[in-house]
Amino acid sequence: MASSSSSANNKYDVFLSFSGEDTRRTFVDHLYAALDQWGIFTFKDDERLEKGKRINDELLQAIEDSRVYIIVFSKSYASSSWCLNELLKIMECHKTNGRIAFPVFYDVDPSEVRKQTGSVGEAFAIHTNKNESEVGEWREALKDAANLSGWDLRKTADGHEAKVIKLIIEKVSLELRPIDMNFDESLVGIEQRMQDLDSCLEIGSNDVRMIGIKGMGGAGKTTLARASFDKIASNFEGQSFVEDVRENALRSGLKKLQEQVLRDVLKNKGISLSGVHEGERLMKKMLRGKKVLVVLDDVNHREQLEMLVGDTSWFGPGSRIIITTRDRQVLEAHKVKWILDINLLTNKEAICLFNRHAFGKDKPTKEFEKLSQKVLSYASGLPLTIKVLGSDLCGKDASEWADALERLKTIPLKETLKILELSYENLEEDYKEIFLDVACFLRGWEKDDAIRMLESSGFYARSGLRVLEKKSLITISEDTFDGSTTITMHDHLVELGMDIVRREHPEEPNKHNRLWVQKEIEHVLSDNTGNEAVRCIDLENTPSIYLEGLGNMKKLRCLIVDRGVFTNGFNGCVKIDEARLHFPNSLRYLFWYNYPHWCLPKTFEANNLVALAMFNSKIEHLWEGGKVMEKLRFLDLSESKVRSLDLGLTPKLERLNLEYCRDLVKVDVDGGCLKSLVYLNLKDCISLKSVSFIEELEFPGCIVTGHYSNSLRVLDLSYNRNISEIPSSIGNLHNLVSLNLSSNYFIEEIPSSIGNLHNLVSLLLINCWRLKRLPGSICKLKSLKTLILPFCHSLEKLPEDVGELESLKKLNLYGCYNLREIPSSICKLKRLRELDLQACENIEKLPAELGNLGCLQLLHISGTGITHLPQSISLIKGLKIHKSE
Repeated sequence: MASSSSSANNKYDVFLSFSGEDTRRTFVDHLYAALDQWGIFTFKDDERLEKGKRINDELLQAIEDSRVYIIVFSKSYASSSWCLNELLKIMECHKTNGRIAFPVFYDVDPSEVRKQTGSVGEAFAIHTNKNESEVGEWREALKDAANLSGWDLRKTADGHEAKVIKLIIEKVSLELRPIDMNFDESLVGIEQRMQDLDSCLEIGSNDVRMIGIKGMGGAGKTTLARASFDKIASNFEGQSFVEDVRENALRSGLKKLQEQVLRDVLKNKGISLSGVHEGERLMKKMLRGKKVLVVLDDVNHREQLEMLVGDTSWFGPGSRIIITTRDRQVLEAHKVKWILDINLLTNKEAICLFNRHAFGKDKPTKEFEKLSQKVLSYASGLPLTIKVLGSDLCGKDASEWADALERLKTIPLKETLKILELSYENLEEDYKEIFLDVACFLRGWEKDDAIRMLESSGFYARSGLRVLEKKSLITISEDTFDGSTTITMHDHLVELGMDIVRREHPEEPNKHNRLWVQKEIEHVLSDNTGNEAVRCIDLENTPSIYLEGLGNMKKLRCLIVDRGVFTNGFNGCVKIDEARLHFPNSLRYLFWYNYPHWCLPKTFEANNLVALAMFNSKIEHLWEGGKVMEKLRFLDLSESKVRSLDLGLTPKLERLNLEYCRDLVKVDVDGGCLKSLVYLNLKDCISLKSVSFIEELEFPGCIVTGHYSNSLRVLDLSYNRNISEIPSSIGNLHNLVSLNLSSNYFIEEIPSSIGNLHNLVSLLLINCWRLKRLPGSICKLKSLKTLILPFCHSLEKLPEDVGELESLKKLNLYGCYNLREIPSSICKLKRLRELDLQACENIEKLPAELGNLGCLQLLHISGTGITHLPQSISLIKGLKIHKSE
């Protein structure tokens, strides 16, 4: 405990009362040194009295100004009227003010003090001739003090003074800690976050724990760690709060921080280290027997953790290490088990915090309510920004508020950017580029789309996005409805990225490496001032835009046109003069929603193009004539006017999306030209009458065995109502994971070769009205987890061996009203979680052993002929059954 642990009304933590004659240079000296080492501010009359003051007055005041009293009763204590008067004052404060007093019986028995017998009686006898009233008060005080709970040195810890002193320190520390944790009222929302942290800390558990607090800069990590440290510090033998580890390690080195931890925890300011390795050795040796609390604030490298807290074996039972960081990877690499993601403030919390800083109260005046909401909208829950803006706007009138808010639209808040930029500066160079792309273009994109854009640009997108996420620079959130994942970034981080791009040439956008402001883009293109500095552009196509200027941007890697229009669902198309359209051959990623021409410009070589996405476009063919695109990996022409596609021109293609291309009549595939294709979507290509090209998707993988090999994992042929047959060659797509044949109304059977798809996980056959049966070979699909067959009206039965589908989790037969029975082998599906038989009106019973389906969670039988459930179904715990009322 530091001296600051004393309350505002107390000058001292502890007052030591003792007889100097027999304890000053022995027990009391050792006890005082231990109290001082623990930072417990202690009054001891031979060292703390100020010169020039009468000892009696100062002594009485010191007793009143102390929180805890330690009375060391020795053989000579009762002989000193000085000591006895101290005791009178101590017992007065104990009784009237509720102060804590602890007796320590040093070489005397408590009963001797209580009754003034033995050696205590002999010492007290010296006062027999003094005032009888005063002597009576002393006797009463000795009796009352001896009745208090304390320590008999001879009977505690086998008489080992050092151990007794340790017990005294622990007890006093507990008494000195705050009874109620009164948080600073400005720490809005801290209570809930403290509760979340407390559940990780679990004070009282004897294990050693490292707990990470992770979040973006300015989110309140340090505030939470400090509040927790102040609350729980007294539970530990040693404590150390190491601030700004990132900055101090850079400025002073890890050796200095090791010295701080050792000095704080061991209460020894003289510790000096020769190097970090000696520090590591000493920390392992000297801390492993101690219950310690260490906070490392703002850690950004694993080495800092290795040198400062090592592993849990460095510390004694019950120790807690709290680490704050912006980088989750640092925690995971150090095997930190408990990680708390700190949330930004809720709207209610943000309002409260802002009001306290801006108005000094919880509610703004009516004049500022709307302006306050604008400020909070800008701050987006970040405590740092809320505090800074609240303090800056405090005392200003409404017009000054309006000016400040208008200024923020073009000039970001400096204090916030300074804190946030530390995270950016710590990135590798290629990850910095990814950060800037996300800030300027990719926020709000689906993760897979962003990955394709970044990979097209030559970045290691998956690892890069993962690093940004772990460093709290982006958030990747999953939609609970459709499972899609979206990249989001806090508004202030977006500001940071844009500021970094613009800061060197704020008034010369033609020198920026990224352009996203429409007016600036139009200016650069119309003035024809674009140059090799420009790498990426996100623009809106307007009738007045001068696209010929793109040709000057010789190093442009990414061109995004009308993506904002695409996401807003606008279907308009701005016509442009094809002759004025020039794409630089450096382009690697091209996205154009509503592309207005029937093919790509003749002048565009596309030698470097990796991704081409033209949704809802007028494009009918990629080129006038043939042109091989050696580097093209991703092609998306969904909802376009494309009529035919020669995939021999795209030998490296990995992903092809042609869904809703309703004019598509032919796909040309040369044997073995699509060795890399993993995704093929031909959904609702209603003019397509055959998918015989599937035969060309295979190519010989091994001359000796004659097996065929390919990379295709996802194939969607749904809603192709003119396709009546699935070729048997589909069974050669051995890597296929997902197959969708839904709403192919004229398909009557599935080829038996489907049993060769050993990696198939999902098979969808929704609305295949004429499908009468499934081949028995389908039961060979050992990896199949999902089999969806709703509204297959002609389906009469399932394969008898359907129970061989050992991985199946979901079986949906909704609306298969010609289905008459469920094979008994279904009871072997040990992993089945959902069975849907709704509207299967001809099914009248379920297999008797259905209770063997121990994992079954949902059973839908409404609209069936089932009137009784098998008795065994009671064996399934937690099963939800949906049936007709």
